[in-house]
Amino acid sequence: MAKFYPLLSTLLILTVWLPALAQNPLAIPDTLRGSSITLTLQRDSVQFYPGTITQTMGVNGPLLGPTVILNRYQQVQMNVENRLGEPTTIHWHGLHVAPENDGGPHVVIPDGTTWSPAFQVLDWAATYWYHPHLHMKTNDHVQLGIAGLIIVRDTHEAKLDLPRTYGVDDFPLVVQTKAFDANNQVIIESQLDTALLVNGTLRPYLDVPAQRVRFRVLNGSSERTYLFGFSDNRTFHQIATDGGLLTAPVPLTRLRLSPGERAEIIVDFSSDNGNSVQFRNIGSELPNGIHGAAQPGMGPGQTIPGYAQNPLNGGNYSVLEIHVGPSNSNPAGPTPATLIIHSPWPAASADTTRQFTFSAVNMGPTALQGP
Repeated sequence: MAKFYPLLSTLLILTVWLPALAQNPLAIPDTLRGSSITLTLQRDSVQFYPGTITQTMGVNGPLLGPTVILNRYQQVQMNVENRLGEPTTIHWHGLHVAPENDGGPHVVIPDGTTWSPAFQVLDWAATYWYHPHLHMKTNDHVQLGIAGLIIVRDTHEAKLDLPRTYGVDDFPLVVQTKAFDANNQVIIESQLDTALLVNGTLRPYLDVPAQRVRFRVLNGSSERTYLFGFSDNRTFHQIATDGGLLTAPVPLTRLRLSPGERAEIIVDFSSDNGNSVQFRNIGSELPNGIHGAAQPGMGPGQTIPGYAQNPLNGGNYSVLEIHVGPSNSNPAGPTPATLIIHSPWPAASADTTRQFTFSAVNMGPTALQGP
């Protein structure tokens, strides 16, 4: 596989270090609603690069899947049709469901069958996601394209003056990286994940209105951690995490997300009509010991084969180029100072205490490579 590395490095330079080449409109996934939702898992293909077709997997389409919109307390049945030619699962990442409905490794969907879990949505308004979770195959199926967002709405969030018109002022951003070989086919296991995609789009740009805009950001990458910010270092406000709304908006210039993690942010583009700005990864500010930083281990002796050859590691680069146009007819007002009241369980009410000790399986330069 080493013979592919020079080509991948060249593609990285063209894709990442020349953000002015952003030329593809950001794909916005379709939405599905209702009490019965059908998700068809299928094999397909996508033309990421001119002249070649890449084999992919998708949900109701060639790559990724529709955004499922649910309401808290509603009853829903998910009909998952497996047409992949091999077993898989679908896991509702973050949703509070019974084990038999969870879609973990123990709930296998054989090829050619349909799995139809039914449950009540018990979760607060937030951004969740779905993806395969078959034992030893999770990364394979996600890398090839099976993943999608779940948006849960509730009465508390509905009362707040927030951007929530999907695809107009409320945008999903599924951020992933992939490695491609010389034939532009996805390499499942590679440290040269040098192609960055948002919603399955290479070199994406997005037109937004000159007003407050909501981004629902998912780190859908298998290993990489991102430190997001804007090219002009502007302040934005985080309003939600994986678990839903925060008590109050938090002003930030940097947002760190690990694999599988989600966040909702509000960005004010009111004064930017006619201008462009980049949503960027600032990898140079990630501390050592985090996958995505310049050094994957705490010390220079801790390395991962191929890691140093990937310029994304520790690099600063554009994730999404944003073009700001006129505001629409019904922009959201100022972000509310208070979002939701949380009542955490007091630690004193715990009736069981457990202690866990974590230790490395092996030490030394190969410790990061596993046992």
